[in-house]
Amino acid sequence: MAIPHQAPPGLDSQDISLLKRLHAASLVEGTTLVVLVCIAVPLKHLGGFPQVSSVMGPVHGLAFLFYAWMVINSASAGLWRKAQVARLLILAFIPFGTFFNVGMIKRREAGPGVANVPVNEERV
Repeated sequence: MAIPHQAPPGLDSQDISLLKRLHAASLVEGTTLVVLVCIAVPLKHLGGFPQVSSVMGPVHGLAFLFYAWMVINSASAGLWRKAQVARLLILAFIPFGTFFNVGMIKRREAGPGVANVPVNEERV
């Protein structure tokens, strides 16, 4: 018999669900950016295959919008400090950047004590 998953102290099941979606969005956004920059654009400019770029561009655009939406949702739920929100968004513009956010998101999923978020620090 499976033991039901309990949310860490300070987080409810809705917060955990939001963080899991942000985690997935981070991986998808990072992967589509890497594919776009490292595969599609070189194929377009060096290989003469603009079709790959014309497909991956909109796919990455949608992935980025979903990621940004998830960051905004989790920030408005009070899960991140302002500096952490800035980090989450800035790293989305750097190839492989969102992969560095995955660890921070997972620590936040584990609970507020693990993420080193002081209780009385201002949050977004």
